Amino acid sequence: MIDWNNVPEQVLRIGLPKGSLQEATFRLLSKAGFNFSVSERSYFPSIDDDEIEAMLIRAQEIAKYVQDGIFDVGLTGKDWILESRADVVEVSELTYAKLTMRPVKWVLAVPMNSPIQSVADLNGKRIATEIVNLTKDYLTKHNIQAEVEFSWGATEVKAPALVDAIVEVTETGSSLRANNLRIVDVLLESRTMLIANNESWQNPHKREKIENLNMLLQGAILAEGKVGLKMNIAKDKLEQLIQKLPAMKQPTISPLHGADWVAVETIVEEGIVRKIIPELKRAGAQDIIEYPLNKVIY
Repeated sequence: MIDWNNVPEQVLRIGLPKGSLQEATFRLLSKAGFNFSVSERSYFPSIDDDEIEAMLIRAQEIAKYVQDGIFDVGLTGKDWILESRADVVEVSELTYAKLTMRPVKWVLAVPMNSPIQSVADLNGKRIATEIVNLTKDYLTKHNIQAEVEFSWGATEVKAPALVDAIVEVTETGSSLRANNLRIVDVLLESRTMLIANNESWQNPHKREKIENLNMLLQGAILAEGKVGLKMNIAKDKLEQLIQKLPAMKQPTISPLHGADWVAVETIVEEGIVRKIIPELKRAGAQDIIEYPLNKVIY
């Protein structure tokens, strides 16, 4: 087991979320070039980088440990930074979640047949949630007096038997619908954040390492859902091809040796490839190659 009190100064200690976000986090890190591996019962992933040590811990706790310097850097939700009142450097926003690349939402929800229609109807009611501080902030903002209790989990099943309403996180809304709940209001949207300890951010070596990590993670996110296309085409048909070719920027055009042909390379959304490849072929493109992307760095 790693002795966190004796990690060499140049080593970056990173806190990674254990639980529902773990698989998506490891997948993103892998695309960014950081290949972590962890056994089923271990909380200490290994990585082929001598200057990184990692620990898996619940996302709810990461911001506090980054603030306290236990971790130099961490990946956690904006919601948990606000809930824990942690004083950390918010390096960047990373829009990915358990199932999608969209932000998650914390919502006020009630049973379908509940008379509660707005926050104004919560006076004197009981609410269960994991984000007690943020829920109390929300009620104070609306001048509402209600009892807020911490929920250890399975929050969706508590209304109406145990509480009048819940504040719960949702990504697609499917769990709420499955439990016959409707959304009354959205308290906040939350994205995963790359955060750093204030002292670590002032350390030149660690800051460079953190900035490099951020650059590669952002590149991996930007590449999500995109593919590269390469093709050859005769010069006299190039303009016709360009009109049919969507691109993040202008495509790269390279002359081919000893011929009146050029090579064209671009990046497109993966979802449109099946539609445009036949169109490109009819426009005169040949030797069309589609390839996956790990990172796109501007």
